[in-house]
Amino acid sequence: MKHLNPWVVVTAVLSLFLSPTRATAYCRADLARQIDTIAEQPSLQKARLGVLIETQSGQVIYSRDADRYFVPASNVKLLTTAAALSSLGPNFTIRTSVYGQQQNGQNTLQVFGRGDPTLSDDQLNSLTSQLKTQGITTISNLLGNDTHFTGPIVNPNWEWEDVQAGYGAPANSLIINANELGFTLYPQAVGQPLRVEWDDPTLQRQWQIENFSRSVAAGQPEYVDIGRDLSRPILRVYGQLMAGAAPDTASVAVPNPAEYFVSRFRQTLNRQGITVTQSGLTTAAPSGPELAAVTSPPLAEWMVRTNRNSKNIYAEAMLKSLAGQNTENATAAGIVAVETILQRAGVNPELYKIVDGSGLSRHNLATPQAFVNTLQSMAQSPHAAIYRNSLAVAGASGTLRNRLSGIRFVGKTGAVSHNASLSGYLTPVSGQPLILSIIINNLDQRGSVLRHNIDNIVQSVAQLNDC
Repeated sequence: MKHLNPWVVVTAVLSLFLSPTRATAYCRADLARQIDTIAEQPSLQKARLGVLIETQSGQVIYSRDADRYFVPASNVKLLTTAAALSSLGPNFTIRTSVYGQQQNGQNTLQVFGRGDPTLSDDQLNSLTSQLKTQGITTISNLLGNDTHFTGPIVNPNWEWEDVQAGYGAPANSLIINANELGFTLYPQAVGQPLRVEWDDPTLQRQWQIENFSRSVAAGQPEYVDIGRDLSRPILRVYGQLMAGAAPDTASVAVPNPAEYFVSRFRQTLNRQGITVTQSGLTTAAPSGPELAAVTSPPLAEWMVRTNRNSKNIYAEAMLKSLAGQNTENATAAGIVAVETILQRAGVNPELYKIVDGSGLSRHNLATPQAFVNTLQSMAQSPHAAIYRNSLAVAGASGTLRNRLSGIRFVGKTGAVSHNASLSGYLTPVSGQPLILSIIINNLDQRGSVLRHNIDNIVQSVAQLNDC
């Protein structure tokens, strides 16, 4: 999985082409010419471009292949979060419980997860404190129940490179620290490998590191590739950073998330003086009273990380939470729920075909029309302000903090190899709110080139005036 862009070489001509310019305001009649000029430039000739721009009343301002399928990347999160907010509501929370019973002098405690993607070490400390207040000092058997979300925890439509990475961590029922293992890479003297330091020092003993990286002299290109063995705790580090440069951070997905959750909970219990004799997993239904519990923040809060920061595991947990009970595959059932909910809101399910909740899969297909219709629907929703607040703000927050500065735009970005997207709400010079979706596919260029082409279109639309 690539973490940094390896070769940063940009010619003067390309720099001029990529740098968006602020044009003076112009009339609606000139908009098509402005966008067509961008769409027809040589660098986009082999790519596919879809654009739809509407007023909030539904009047089409510009359309280009808006009814054709594209790989939408993380714009899929707009569909998932719209359905979840509409169906589950902004106050929806996820509860993680510890049940227990005493039998023949032995006490067995079962921690039952329901897919809270926000759960961290702080919540494990809270569960432990609650158990201590009840006088529990020894646990004969600590069991984790990971059965709430049915079906495979790793989406079979994701690429092998993605499932290794922290951003591709699986959404199971027992999630801890977003199922990511973070580490920092420190440059050393020239010629020496980068030093790898885990965020959790105990992982140093548990993981083998195959380090093929090196520290290079000033002026050399920097890049880092990270890989993880899919069956064993082996981390592979490739690439190079300049000696004396700032360290870089990365993460990999937890290989066995349920086992890792139980192991981490056991460590927390031990640190706080509760002895655990043995631990493992179970599929048996919980028995005994609930002894401790923690609850996630309301959906409205963690929806912000889902959209604004594009947190994949949050979107996948949200999708699976839509599935309801008694399903064989929570992802598949969640997708059906999204289609049903959005259809009631006026979004035709034929406008998109998704296979996950985050947009990480290249098998997702969607039209610009699907995203504009969803954004239109949510603008009329009782939850319109909450939905809008979850989006990134141009030049200020989330995945748009370094893009479109000075433009009054909030939206959702998306990017997978050779594909990029941007959809959201724009207020141009005219002051009349617009809704837009832009998707570029099959452009064999760096991600920055795709983003600049999209941003050029947005900046052109932002100059639209009433005339």
